This record gives sequence, C-alpha cells and structure tokens, in this order.
Amino acid sequence: QVQLVESGGGLVQTGGSLRLACAASRRTFRRYAMGWFRQAPGKERERVASIIWSGGSTYYADSVKGRFTISRDNAENTVYLQMDSLKPEDTAVYYCALRPSAFGSYDNWGQGTQVTVSS
Repeated sequence: QVQLVESGGGLVQTGGSLRLACAASRRTFRRYAMGWFRQAPGKERERVASIIWSGGSTYYADSVKGRFTISRDNAENTVYLQMDSLKPEDTAVYYCALRPSAFGSYDNWGQGTQVTVSS
C-alpha cells in the first residue's frame, strides 16, 4: 500500500501562510484524485480541497476558496496545499488522502499534520 506522508504544518499568526506537502512513498500507484481534509477538535472531518490527478481539476470548500490552492507535482509524486490569509478557524489537523478510483472513495490516509493559527 502507498504511504502518504504530510509535512509543513505549524503555528502561524492570523493572516499568515503555510504550505503543506504530501509525498507518496511509491512512484506508480492507482490515483484518481488526492485531497486535503481537516478535522478540528469536536468537529467532523471535512474535505478542504482535492485535485483529479489526470487533468488537474480542483475542488475547494467554500470556507477556503480564494485563500487555499492545491497543486500537484507529477515528477515528485507530491501534492501541495498552499494556505494564505489563514484564520483561527483554519486550526485543525490536516490530512492528505488518496482516492484510487473514480468509483471509490478516499481510502488511504496520511498521519496528519497540525496547523494552528493564532489570533
């Protein structure tokens, strides 16, 4: 199974930026889409952004549109989440996930990285 390893989380002030990265442990694997999800304490996990690997179509949650940008690097097998204009409500554990097929769901998850935005 492909392992997904996130990096780039940390503590930042309101209005600041962070860039998350998710590296896959193998070069060749089934991947229809990859996404970033987040879960704040006491809240359900929500999809923040996702990208269809072939073609690059993207999805963003309304709460992050215009502030977050998802991108991929085919050569490095890495997906990024550029987060700008961060707000305290963006504080959460951010997870990278893989959706192998268009007919399935996200079924492979990274370990998560903490993002904390101070006011």
